[in-house]
Amino acid sequence: MRASKIIHKGVDRIKLEFPNTMGNNNLVRKIEDSRWSKTIGAWHIPYTKAAIEELMIFFPGVECSDLKPINNTYHQTDTEEAENGHILQDAISKYQNQGIEIEIGLKKIFLKMPNNEADIGFIRSLKYVFWDKTDYRWVITNYGKNLELMKTHFGNRVTKLAFIKEEPKPIITVILHPPFEGELPELDAKSLEEIACFQQWMEHKRYSESTIKTYLQAIQIFLRFIKPKSSADATNDDMIKFVHQYMLPRKLSLSYQNQAINSARLFFKTIQGSKLITEQIERPRREHKLPNVLSKEEVKAILEAPANTKHRSMLSLIYACGLRRSELLNLKPEHIDSKRHLLIILNAKGKKDRVVPISDKVIEMLREYYKSYKPKTWLFEGQFKNMQYSEQSLQSVLKQAITKANIKKPVTLHWLRHSYATHLLESGTDLRYIQELLGHKSSKTTEIYTHVTEKSLSKIKSPFDDL
Repeated sequence: MRASKIIHKGVDRIKLEFPNTMGNNNLVRKIEDSRWSKTIGAWHIPYTKAAIEELMIFFPGVECSDLKPINNTYHQTDTEEAENGHILQDAISKYQNQGIEIEIGLKKIFLKMPNNEADIGFIRSLKYVFWDKTDYRWVITNYGKNLELMKTHFGNRVTKLAFIKEEPKPIITVILHPPFEGELPELDAKSLEEIACFQQWMEHKRYSESTIKTYLQAIQIFLRFIKPKSSADATNDDMIKFVHQYMLPRKLSLSYQNQAINSARLFFKTIQGSKLITEQIERPRREHKLPNVLSKEEVKAILEAPANTKHRSMLSLIYACGLRRSELLNLKPEHIDSKRHLLIILNAKGKKDRVVPISDKVIEMLREYYKSYKPKTWLFEGQFKNMQYSEQSLQSVLKQAITKANIKKPVTLHWLRHSYATHLLESGTDLRYIQELLGHKSSKTTEIYTHVTEKSLSKIKSPFDDL
């Protein structure tokens, strides 16, 4: 593109000459007061600093050598004309002097350039590109024609083109931490006060009781581990030592490590002047476990095993509606809408409510149970009226059922929920509906059941069969 100063209808304007393409025309239209002239057969824009700055942004490689002040034919004085010409030349020089710096390594190309839409759009069109926030530069993989494309695009705007030797990756030094032996020291009064404030903060944020209990236990163990250090003196190295000296020797689970990190991140946000940088605490690599699923025959055997009506109803409702353990125990008689064939689940995981359809068969089972036990407060009550059925007792009911059904697998209550979702998927239920029925926040959580559905896997034929 070439830009030159003209006088059009007695007014100073800038004439633009460039290939007539849709992309170029759309960019020119973005410049304020840009116009097309049939008389001169070209686009023209105002002869102002603002217009030239916009022109440089949209067309960084524009040739501006002809944008020199010329005699005006209207009311500007020589002094005003000279001042305006000087301002415009400064605007042009500002963008022309912002050069392109390219450093070429064996595997990567490093680019520094002025921030403008046209150049950024070009860079993003290349393969394997990312922005380096630390050094404020673009990093492009030295692959294929990336370098040639950059040279062609930037042309004579490249002010630095150098080959560099990339520094080798730093060698990671592994420090072996001996396992911690003996009893952990008790917490002092100040630490106990901080934990009490942490508990109050979580209660204010309405965390669930189980989450508060888990986080308090984890942070107490960590603070006892770092003694005699105080919480304010704790560092990220202490968390690394905690993992290597305490968790790993005791073979604590990956989920426990995640819980400890979660509790530490929340706790140290409330500690003023703490040296521990919560954003730099690294998590363990994620596990990608498949859900455990029972066959329909196994589920039937488990549900029919209990002779007690209450026990059979509890296990059946978990499978029939895909409930979590806590969701079942928190049910009340009024949560069953038999007329609409719905089960109402309130304040489930993530503080979410949802409704689940229940069939006539389930309703009849619950009616039979209700007539026998007549619960008052909770749908399933313990030995005493108005007392919620305990988690341990429910787990014991399942254990007795799988023993009686002669199933050798280590079945848990959650297996029934997994089996509910998988069997729905195998029967043709849309994954989006299953997500709603299970109360999943993300569809990615529900998609794990596609990996274990028998309907899909049975269609795969092994190449061994063709030998």
